[in-house]
Amino acid sequence: MSDFLNYHHLRYFRAIANEGSLTRAAEHLRISQSAMSSQLKTLEESLGQPLFERRNKRLVLTEAGRIALDYSESIFNAGEEMVAVLSNRADLHKRVLRLGAVSTLSRNFQLALVKPLVGRADVELVMHSGNLRDLLAQLRAHTLDAVLSNLPVQRDAETPWHSHLLDEQPVSLVGPPAGRGKRFRFPEDLKDTPLILPSLDSNIRVAFDLLLERHGFRPVIAAEVDDMAMLRLLAREGKGLALVPPVVVKQELQSRRLVERYRIPEIKESFYAITPTRKFPNPVLREILDSQ
Repeated sequence: MSDFLNYHHLRYFRAIANEGSLTRAAEHLRISQSAMSSQLKTLEESLGQPLFERRNKRLVLTEAGRIALDYSESIFNAGEEMVAVLSNRADLHKRVLRLGAVSTLSRNFQLALVKPLVGRADVELVMHSGNLRDLLAQLRAHTLDAVLSNLPVQRDAETPWHSHLLDEQPVSLVGPPAGRGKRFRFPEDLKDTPLILPSLDSNIRVAFDLLLERHGFRPVIAAEVDDMAMLRLLAREGKGLALVPPVVVKQELQSRRLVERYRIPEIKESFYAITPTRKFPNPVLREILDSQ
């Protein structure tokens, strides 16, 4: 590996990464495709790492390529910073942390997790929401550093995921305050109580259904939602009891707009950070994992 870094090579690499194609990058920079390919090969030999792999006739960044692109952006941004500093428009260098979060995950939990990073001059936080399958695909493509999930992911030879347990929360039935002296009886009062439940993709919904089945009860379902933010809004409407970890409705419980009618000891919600095996883990992500 050479200690010398040619910035022209970085410029060509950056163009290929952005275009996803040697041909388009060469056209953009107005040089031959063979020259572009040669410059990329020289850079990869200099770094001792392959920066791209070919998928469906398209060049896709490897893990090393994603890291090299981040540093390349930082290097080129540094030139812009120099101009900004001399023009009294200084901006500090930031390290980017990219997180994905499944839509069923509590927004309050996410906020508590990333709150120490928000406002830090050395960190730029990028967050995406979606389903677990799509987020894992982004994680595999090195466009995310970690995926926040309420389910662990199976590890195998092809996908060596690590599921880091961040926290466990109780699960409760919450709703508007009941009349004075009225105590909720579980599960008897579920016979005629409408419920607002997570979708069947949720592990707490599966556990809840199994629990009711053991008791011989069939729930009266008012709504099923796969988004915790919407479930929270429906709970606030007071049209039924919502099955949620209390952290989801933390503010409503504090203001007494909602109350815990029954905490279910048999069910807990787990929160995980899913990461792949990487030679170059993001140090900001390591801070988060070490603090839990």
